[in-house]
Amino acid sequence: MDALMTLKQVNYQVKDKHILHDVNWEISRGAQVTLTGPSGSGKSTLLRIIASMISKTSGQLIFDGQPIESYDPIMYRRQVSYCFQQPTLFGETVEDNLTFPYQIRKQPFDRAHAVEALTYVGLSEQTLQQKVTDLSGGERQRVALIRNILFLPQVLLLDEVTAGLDEANKQIIHDWLHHLNAERGVTTIMITHDAGEIAEAAQLMRVVDGCLEEVIIN
Repeated sequence: MDALMTLKQVNYQVKDKHILHDVNWEISRGAQVTLTGPSGSGKSTLLRIIASMISKTSGQLIFDGQPIESYDPIMYRRQVSYCFQQPTLFGETVEDNLTFPYQIRKQPFDRAHAVEALTYVGLSEQTLQQKVTDLSGGERQRVALIRNILFLPQVLLLDEVTAGLDEANKQIIHDWLHHLNAERGVTTIMITHDAGEIAEAAQLMRVVDGCLEEVIIN
């Protein structure tokens, strides 16, 4: 696989606190990466730099052959999408959330596409009319993920999106992410502390004290 994203000597520092140290990482197009490491080691900081939510202190980040600085930030974030551990839904209904990606692109809402995505993760068409305040944690996470992929990004960054979910909801999300990766070609990078998810990793990377290392899977 060719490299979709390359990090070269990436550092991140806040005042005198050095959070990431000379991170070098070549992420293959279509990769399915699990990212782990102790709490506070720099995992989320690394993902936020890749997502262009914060700026590296030094080093290079190349995406699809070009430095990240050469991209329009909005266009870049449509290609490199970040999913939070605690999903933020807005408006009153699920439909309010799923129409949003179309509104910002000034396109008509593709209801059939949204319903197809809902169905894939075990939710019905009636879910569109549900109030966001009535959704369970697992339902909220699924709706937030759908909102991020109605227009497929090249890269999906997932920051502990299954934390706190029961096993059934975890499995639904795992199956869907595998589908997006294997069938749709989306590169996925998922932070987790979950032992089961780490054991099932296709490619495992670990951040320890701000340094990135690959874990050899037997």
